[in-house]
Amino acid sequence: MRKSLFFATVFYLTLLTAEAQDFNFGVKGGINVASIGGNSYVGLGGFGSKVGFHLGGVAEVPVSEKFSIQPELLYSSQGSKWNFNSSDGNLKLDYINLPILGKYHILKGLSAEAGPLVGYLISTNEEVENSRFSKLDVAFAIGASYRLNDNVSVGLRYNKGILNINSDSNIDGSNQNNVFQIFAGYSF
Repeated sequence: MRKSLFFATVFYLTLLTAEAQDFNFGVKGGINVASIGGNSYVGLGGFGSKVGFHLGGVAEVPVSEKFSIQPELLYSSQGSKWNFNSSDGNLKLDYINLPILGKYHILKGLSAEAGPLVGYLISTNEEVENSRFSKLDVAFAIGASYRLNDNVSVGLRYNKGILNINSDSNIDGSNQNNVFQIFAGYSF
């Protein structure tokens, strides 16, 4: 059901952008500084920031002169550094993320953006057969971007997880993805 909803949303956004007369599409990528927040592992160790990356496609569909909708489809390497009783390691959580952002054009080139993000966990480096992490992630994204010229843009974004990604029934509490992103994009 979750996969069907995810792919139906992607299909709908593809149709929406294909029917829009004056839309931009392109690619973007950048650096992730990811961590896992929450209270599930209190006293067992700590989560630190892990550097990863994101890469994918973006479209911008103007609604008015000052407002547009910006759907994206991104591969995102997330997770956290983990230290547990003096053993250090990286927890790698790879997602396919679908942010759907409202984009407000503040002044020429500068935009603020915010909206929901739905992610689907595609892989992890955990050695257990069944992952302790839920396949579905939901976050709220907020950021800003600046268009340097007609084709090149740069920006910052923070994705604050709102859904519990911990699916281990033996652990009480919840955990959420937190990702700070720096990116560059190219529009065609």
